[in-house]
Amino acid sequence: MDATLAGHLQELRRGTVVVASLTVLREPGYGYSLLETLSRAGFEVEANTLYPLLRRLEAQGLLTSEWNTDEARPRKFYRTTEQGEAVAGTLRGEWARLDTAIGDLSVTTNHGSEK
Repeated sequence: MDATLAGHLQELRRGTVVVASLTVLREPGYGYSLLETLSRAGFEVEANTLYPLLRRLEAQGLLTSEWNTDEARPRKFYRTTEQGEAVAGTLRGEWARLDTAIGDLSVTTNHGSEK
């Protein structure tokens, strides 16, 4: 894969990881479990990308966090806030709209003629 394509793919994935994280974290979860869930779903994201993203989303008021110290290893659990759920819903709607628009473009022929 050439560097140009790799850069575009990374850019595309960056936004989808935000939507996916806000969606998954409607139920409380910690960073590593989120990483595993996203990986199983086909999202390629590394820990050194995900953890700063979680902190940024928390700073924006889209996630809240709480430490769980009940187990031997303390874990910081994140959960989507009401504002985060609203943002995620809007982003999912926009994703669906864009997916439809791209699909419409792909079936048109002759440089923009009607279907």
